Amino acid sequence: MVELPKPIEAYIAGSNAHDADACAACFADDAIVRDEGREMRGVAAVRDWMDAAIAKYRHTVEVVSSAKTDGGTMVTCRVSGNFPGSPVELRHAFVVAGEKITHLEIVP
Repeated sequence: MVELPKPIEAYIAGSNAHDADACAACFADDAIVRDEGREMRGVAAVRDWMDAAIAKYRHTVEVVSSAKTDGGTMVTCRVSGNFPGSPVELRHAFVVAGEKITHLEIVP
């Protein structure tokens, strides 16, 4: 099993439980998320983004690997759901400060 910082672990658990509120609770008030060419700022926007993603894709996330980067953690995940080409491997670039995620960028 891959060890992850607690906020990232909680975010992935919330995502797999299809719980947008649990996911949003992992983020700092001024967090930034970049996904699918969009940028979301703040907890409310992150919650709305996750809620829409859950409704659209009904996805699950399996952690494949994790590596420390300059200032963050890169988590490679196998994402399965209601989208063409499922499953796909996506890289999740996280920055965590204290007990909250401050930045997340999801890239192919």
